[in-house]
Amino acid sequence: MASPPLPLSGRVAVITGASSGIGAATALRLARDGASVALLARSKERLDALASTITQGGGRALALGTDVLDAKSVKEAAKAIAGELGVADLVLNNAGFMRPTPMEAHPTEDWERMIDLNVKATVRVVETFVDPLLAAAKAGGRSDLINVSSAAAQAVYANFNVYGATKAAVTHLSRHLRAELGPRFVRVMALEPGLVDTALHDGNTDPGARAWLDSARKSLTWMSPEEVAGIIAFATALPRHINFQQLTLMPTQQA
Repeated sequence: MASPPLPLSGRVAVITGASSGIGAATALRLARDGASVALLARSKERLDALASTITQGGGRALALGTDVLDAKSVKEAAKAIAGELGVADLVLNNAGFMRPTPMEAHPTEDWERMIDLNVKATVRVVETFVDPLLAAAKAGGRSDLINVSSAAAQAVYANFNVYGATKAAVTHLSRHLRAELGPRFVRVMALEPGLVDTALHDGNTDPGARAWLDSARKSLTWMSPEEVAGIIAFATALPRHINFQQLTLMPTQQA
């Protein structure tokens, strides 16, 4: 008796920020569920290791050293994906940067990088992959664009000023894209995680933000990247007429 098909069999997933955290965990989960996965990040060495793990487990992965801040780099990645894996029908727009800093510290480099990576690069990835997403939907298949925002898009945290603003932009961008693409069966979701145990918090030098995060680690049970990946896998395996348009995913204890 033949085994039933895996829930994401035949799908081609593109994951930015795939070298660690939610991106890496989602790559492993989607590959386990049958998708071919294209791994995009700057760290080619880490992507190669992740791709090796996926292929050794029977999956299919393509590691592409990509800088989402560079339009040429993203276009080259898209061309390679089309040639090696086929039409991309699932995009996890996950690359991001967080540096909570009070404005009076004049954190120019940090806020410029947050805007460049969290907003401009997010739009760049959407623009690059919108055509294959539409083509996949037109062919009758499932088609998913998931933009990773943050619970900070909906809440106010001291010193998370520009970060929160960039993520609010991602969420609102997603709403508009859903109005544009949803009628043609491209599902668009803004995924807004709360506290997740990832490297996003590494390098945080603001004393106030560090104290808050350290306290939260001791008092709350944070989500794991694998748990978030499970939600993404579930959402993308649904029938194509069902769409989580916006999902704020929080640890139960996080206010």
